[in-house]
Amino acid sequence: MHRITFIPGDGIGPEVAEATRRVLEATGVEFQWDTVIIGSQAQDKFGTPLPAQALQSIRKNKVALKGPVTTPIGTGFRSVNVALRKILDLYACLRPCKIYPGINTPFRDLDIVVIRENTEDLYAGIEFARGDSETKQLLDLVHDVTREEIRKDSAVSLKVISQTASRRIVKFAFEYARQNGRKKVTAVHKANILKFSDGLFLDTAREVAKEYNDLEFSDTLVDATCMELVRKPHIFDVLVLPNLYGDIISDLCAGLVGGMGVAPGANIGDGVAIFEPTHGSAPKYAGQNKTNPMATMLSGAMMLRHLGEKDSADKLESAIAEVIAEGRNVTYDLKLDPATAVGTSQVADAVIEMLKR
Repeated sequence: MHRITFIPGDGIGPEVAEATRRVLEATGVEFQWDTVIIGSQAQDKFGTPLPAQALQSIRKNKVALKGPVTTPIGTGFRSVNVALRKILDLYACLRPCKIYPGINTPFRDLDIVVIRENTEDLYAGIEFARGDSETKQLLDLVHDVTREEIRKDSAVSLKVISQTASRRIVKFAFEYARQNGRKKVTAVHKANILKFSDGLFLDTAREVAKEYNDLEFSDTLVDATCMELVRKPHIFDVLVLPNLYGDIISDLCAGLVGGMGVAPGANIGDGVAIFEPTHGSAPKYAGQNKTNPMATMLSGAMMLRHLGEKDSADKLESAIAEVIAEGRNVTYDLKLDPATAVGTSQVADAVIEMLKR
């Protein structure tokens, strides 16, 4: 039996998370669920969006299944998700982007994995507001060191790239590629312009690549990557990127394969992993039994693989793929005629029926 921290989330989160819990239990794998709340629900109940008991549960169980959450307005958190990743040092964001037959997309047989560094870059959150005394000190320091004049009415965000974080995310990408039968890892950067920050990321990636002679390695500029992803995405296999580029490119790849409703994800550190969809909490759709739960279900399949339940994971993914291919019991985002769409819970029913066959 696997003990899992279950985080329903906010907005549509409880609906897609519960649908996923149902299909996971239908695989025959035994779970013990430890339910906790974070986000706006936790803010209302505990006065903080990240209560200690939730973090304690995740640290104890090592694995969590999470619905999307909402960052409450007026709290000290820029993002509950970013704070959670930082606190638990979930440095690797893993986002498979795969086309399943039956999805309306101009591409076929596309299967790309985006691996995003999760802890630094511009998302480190080190910012200086326009007009603050600290900002003036920073601008003066820049002038003293570089003789470059920055406009006095500027706001500043620091782009932080370390060799340590770059090395561990690139190693994660190569290890993932090796363990999952992938052939190629591509580092994405802008080192032609950002010669020190992205340059360090690229140099580190090239050094790590030397340790994996069984895998092909390449690097490409982030702007060229965007162009090639919409022209000939099949040239890519595993992409590894700094935080900001990874955020943008992973959404681009989700669009290539049918949208956020079929885009699973995981945030992984050393010994701790949280599995969750890549979409947001969409509060305007809460309680309407309308939203596609497949991104969360596919995240659940990723969780099963992480737990060593490969056969059950394959069985669940196949059941989801069959429901998509059949096309009858899918939500509005996967329907050419939205009037024939079914709801969140009905999708779960259909996947469970497929699992029984």
